[in-house]
Amino acid sequence: MPAQIKLPEQNIVLLVGRLTRDPNVSFTQKGQAVCRCDIAVNRRYLDATTNEWKDDTVFVPVVVWGAAADRCKDRVKKGTPVQVEGRLTSSEYTDKTTGQTRKSLQVTARRIQILESAAAGGAYNDGAQAAAKDDVPTTDVMEDDVPF
Repeated sequence: MPAQIKLPEQNIVLLVGRLTRDPNVSFTQKGQAVCRCDIAVNRRYLDATTNEWKDDTVFVPVVVWGAAADRCKDRVKKGTPVQVEGRLTSSEYTDKTTGQTRKSLQVTARRIQILESAAAGGAYNDGAQAAAKDDVPTTDVMEDDVPF
């Protein structure tokens, strides 16, 4: 029997997009905050058959845990541009209408960086103002804070 090669396992996700709705914060039975939101990630490409520029948008569910979930509730809203670093997680649930078991994927955030400043008046920060640390607040959650 040949020796099995051990492959390094990595589960790293890095996305930049805008929130599609205001974050929804709830609490576990143990009182830990959990924030759920969705971000829209756009990819612009040139369609080879029509020679026209098109947009491909992916809507990604994001979950943030602990103190960072509370900070997200206060600092982000629908339309806020963010960078999300985390890992891909899956969950299983039973569809209430059909009774069938379904699977879904989401990003469990380790870090969320808000890409606009309060001083910019809600405008997207293209990096010119990112040099000042106070202009780009970040919300961090460490892996140890995730309750699973």
